[in-house]
Amino acid sequence: MPLQLDDVARRAGLGVGTVYRRFPTAEALVETLATPCLEALAAHGERALVDDDPWRAFAGFLSRTVEAQAAEVSLAPVVAASTDALPRTTELKQTLWSVGASLFDRARVAGVVHGDLTSDDMVPLMCRIAFAANVHDGDYAARAEVAQRYLTALLEGLHVQARR
Repeated sequence: MPLQLDDVARRAGLGVGTVYRRFPTAEALVETLATPCLEALAAHGERALVDDDPWRAFAGFLSRTVEAQAAEVSLAPVVAASTDALPRTTELKQTLWSVGASLFDRARVAGVVHGDLTSDDMVPLMCRIAFAANVHDGDYAARAEVAQRYLTALLEGLHVQARR
């Protein structure tokens, strides 16, 4: 069932006009809810870019991403949306894609990620982990545990171990 701003106004005890003045669409409301999380992920990604271990930086960024997806249910639909209601959302998503692609590419160049995937594959894979984790009923801790388990499986498949 799609989010209806009339329902939001009623549950919040606000007039419908008040909600529509602040959030012209339901998408704008959901994006506003996701913004702090997107900002935190972008900042984490920027910090990961200076980590001298490409695998640790890449895997850590993905781990933080699935934690965020489990904590903030608005994140996955906002990230997966092909269009954005707010310019800030577009800016943050572009930053995340750029940082994620740089981390992935750096890990590939270092030879620690299988070469048959591209950075373009990562967003759909991460969205699917979020979707799969959120299919499980439960609180944040349960969703986070499931998401981390799925991410571990993905990372084990991606990681090229050093030959001995």
